[in-house]
Amino acid sequence: MSPTAVLHSEWIKVRSLRSISGSLSAVFLVTLAITVLTFAIDGGADADSADADPVFDALYALNFGQMAAISFGATALSSEFVNGALRISLSAVPRRGLFYAAKMTVVGGSALGVGLATSFAAFLAGQLFMGEDAIGLGHPGALRAVFGGGVYLALMALFAAGLAALLRSAVAVLSLLIPFILIASFVIGDIAGEAAQYLPDRAGQLVLHGSPDGSIGPWAGLAVTAAWTAAALVAGWCAVRNRDA
Repeated sequence: MSPTAVLHSEWIKVRSLRSISGSLSAVFLVTLAITVLTFAIDGGADADSADADPVFDALYALNFGQMAAISFGATALSSEFVNGALRISLSAVPRRGLFYAAKMTVVGGSALGVGLATSFAAFLAGQLFMGEDAIGLGHPGALRAVFGGGVYLALMALFAAGLAALLRSAVAVLSLLIPFILIASFVIGDIAGEAAQYLPDRAGQLVLHGSPDGSIGPWAGLAVTAAWTAAALVAGWCAVRNRDA
């Protein structure tokens, strides 16, 4: 099969399998729903606070959207390890490198497209409730944060996909990443101090702040998350290349 045909077949899998397409849709729907709910209740209550970061507040719901992005990346890969599906896929595409590259290209491209739409929609929807405290994309750091938010969601989806290729289980990946992001990252952060800013989630989320704290900048933080993602993808590729289907 040609690379174009392999990409098309992987795109069909993403569109046709409910568990995969559902988790991808959830990135947008969950983030937007929480944004509307949060801003409809709180509105601009914290806008006058000295510690307020209106850019980060506008993208707060991406913290929940990233869980759906991780689920999407994990299920997109783990579906190949259910009931011998990988053997069938490799029978059609014997070149494992082409198969893996096409799979990750479709996962990353889909997550980036939905992530960017989610980030821009969440930012703009939230500002509808802010009245005179609303900010626009021209606010300092806003456009960078909104664009970076979409990239961050794509990186987290690929990070989960790489781990799923390594562990061959979405349950294992979700059991590892979700508690880590929700709990362990903050516990480690309290202990490790400045070193915690290099964790994959905390580094990438620096781009969501209007004026991020810490010794690394927003784009450097996103690059740290990209490095974690690259490591997971390489580990996943080694597993797919060397293990029996």
